[in-house]
Amino acid sequence: MIKNYSMNRSDLVGWTRVVVEKPFGKDLASAEELSSQIGELFEEPQIYRIDHYLGKELVQNLLVLRFANRFFLPLWNRDNVDNVQIVFREDFGTEGRGGYFDQYGIIRDIIQNHLLQVLCLVAMEKPVSLTPEHIRDEKVKVLQSVVPIKDEEVVLGQYEGYKDDPTVPDNSNTPTFASVILHIHNERWEGVPFILKAGKALGSRKADIRVQLKNVPGDIFKCQNQGRNEIVIRLQPSEAIYMKLTVKQPGLEMSTAQSELDLSYRQRYQGVVIPEAYERLILDTIKGDQQHFVRRDELKAAWEIFTPLLHRIDNGEVKSLPYKPGSRGPAEADELLEKAGYVQTHGYIWIPPTLA
Repeated sequence: MIKNYSMNRSDLVGWTRVVVEKPFGKDLASAEELSSQIGELFEEPQIYRIDHYLGKELVQNLLVLRFANRFFLPLWNRDNVDNVQIVFREDFGTEGRGGYFDQYGIIRDIIQNHLLQVLCLVAMEKPVSLTPEHIRDEKVKVLQSVVPIKDEEVVLGQYEGYKDDPTVPDNSNTPTFASVILHIHNERWEGVPFILKAGKALGSRKADIRVQLKNVPGDIFKCQNQGRNEIVIRLQPSEAIYMKLTVKQPGLEMSTAQSELDLSYRQRYQGVVIPEAYERLILDTIKGDQQHFVRRDELKAAWEIFTPLLHRIDNGEVKSLPYKPGSRGPAEADELLEKAGYVQTHGYIWIPPTLA
C-alpha cells in the first residue's frame, strides 16, 4: 500500500522522505532485514534514520571545533592523546519501562547508537567537504577500523531493584550499565583506548566527552599527580566546552593548581535559544540534508562492532554485576577505566559559571 499510494516520483512532483526512529533492529541480522524491507519501498536518499544525539548543539559543534581551530589539529592523535571517554549518565532507573528496556539493555539503547555516533565525530578524518556523503564516508571508515571487542574490556552492571519491576523477568541479565573499551586500528588512533560508558540509576545526570592528553615530559613542577590536561565537551546539561590545564596558584609560592579555560554556553550566549535536537533534525529532513542521519552502511558497520558481544550477553556468557542506585556503577568499571590509562584529577571540580 505504501509503495502504491504514498510514494511520489520526486523528480516529477514534490518529494518523499521517511524518518525512521531507533531501534534499528536488535543485532546485525535484524537491522539488515529492516534495511532491506525499507529499501524495497524507498531509495537511500529518501531514508532518514534519526539519532537525536546528532542534533545536539555540542555534537554538531565537534567538526567545527576539530577542523576550524589550528591548535587542535596537531594534538588530535595518538602522539598526544592518551585516552578518550564518551559518557552518558542518568540518575533515574527505567521508571515503568522495565519490560521494554529489558528487551534491549543499555548497549542497544545508548552505546551502539548515540555514543558510537559521537565517537565517529571525535575520531574521523577531515572530510573533503561538508556535503553529507563526504562526512558519512569518513564516519564509516572509523567504524570499519574498530577491532573486535574483548570480554575483559567490558564491565556490565544492573542496579539493585531493577528486577522489582513486575514486567522484568526474575532471571534477567540485561545490563542497565555498561563500560566498553573500543580500539581503532588506524594511523591516527592506534593504541588509544576509547571508553564508552552509559548507565541508569547513577549518582548524576550528564553526558560528556573527555579527551585526556598524555603527561608532560620532563615535569619540572612535579604536578602530574594533580591531573592531566583534558578537553571536556559537556553535551548535557549546562552545555560547555572547557580545557583543564595546570596554572600557578595565586600567591607568593611557586605552587600549581588545576584550572580551566571555559566556554559555557549559558553565559557566553545569553538570550540565544538553542534548538532542541529533534527540531534541527526534522528541519534537516524538510531541507533534504542527510548530514546528521545514519546511512545504511554506517548502521551495518555499527552493528558489526557490537553484535558478537550482544549475543554473548544474551546467552549469559557475560554477566551483569549488581550496583547500588545512586552510585558510580560497579567498582569494576572504575578499575577498567584505570586499566585503560585514565588518570583521575584530584581536588578539581568544574563549576559552571553563573550569570552574575
